[in-house]
Amino acid sequence: MPAVVDRCIQQAIAQILTPIYEPLFSGASYGFRPRRGAHGALRKCREYIPEGYHWAVDLDLEKFFDTVEHSKLIEVLSRTVKDGRVISLIHQYLNAGIQIGSTLQANETGVPQGGPLSPILSNIMLNEMDKELESRGHKFVRYADDVMILCRSKRGARRTMQTMARFIEEKLFLKVNRDKSQSTYISKVKFLGYSFYKKKGKGRLRVHQNSVSKMKAKIKELTSRSNGWGNERRKTTLRQYIIGWVNYFKLADINKLLISLDKWYRRRLRMVIWKQWERNVTRMRNLINLGVDKFKAHEWANTRKSYWHTANSFILSTTITTERLRKAGYLMLSDQYRKVSTKT
Repeated sequence: MPAVVDRCIQQAIAQILTPIYEPLFSGASYGFRPRRGAHGALRKCREYIPEGYHWAVDLDLEKFFDTVEHSKLIEVLSRTVKDGRVISLIHQYLNAGIQIGSTLQANETGVPQGGPLSPILSNIMLNEMDKELESRGHKFVRYADDVMILCRSKRGARRTMQTMARFIEEKLFLKVNRDKSQSTYISKVKFLGYSFYKKKGKGRLRVHQNSVSKMKAKIKELTSRSNGWGNERRKTTLRQYIIGWVNYFKLADINKLLISLDKWYRRRLRMVIWKQWERNVTRMRNLINLGVDKFKAHEWANTRKSYWHTANSFILSTTITTERLRKAGYLMLSDQYRKVSTKT
């Protein structure tokens, strides 16, 4: 990571470059730009679908931030920035190398990640690709190094992938990961965590299955008893994660998905609570306090069934209810979605 002084200098350079390049950047570029973001990119993709653009080219730039050739980037910069001192200073940062222990390792490719200069330099480099796409009349959207090109036919998508991959490798000297790049129908593509579909003539968004799987894995981690967290920390962390996740994916049609996920999520919470009660006498006492008769409470307090099985039992689902979980401070995914869905 750059030192404090370096970050200040990089920020100063970025503030000089931004007003110069902003008017030159493509309207289809949304990453790391003022008043633009991922939601704008997704809305633009959604607009193209009703126009017949049902095929997508998803180009994967392999380790983009590590493979940008300095000489090519300096050449692109020099076309617009005529102050040699600025170019020289940027060149020095690009060639600064990496400190590994007591050894300084030379660096002839890549942009300085983690600093304020990296986003603007990346956009300047990839603007060359944007201009090429525009000159060919393509509909596309780019967010940083994640680009999706929309086509009207399967054949057109395949041809576009081949020609643009060749341009990227031969003209920009970047690497295209052919194994991960694909030309496919819009419902199968993953772009910024979303996928697309068409309904009643309109373009619609859904959460890609990989994004759902990652979210469930994260909630499993946050509801694990092995992390040693107390209840308050768990509630706070879960709330922060759920708010962030739902707010990001609020453009998708996710109401039914979240209702289903909430059932699984509540089961996870009941399992955590059941584990916390731990001793049979504690379980029995708490079940009685929640309204279970003494005989049933004794029976379930001594069950040999697994935590996960017990968490889905009638006895826990009717005592550790959704409303009680809410009052305890746990946020449901569908509740957060209802708060933000009217604003999309």
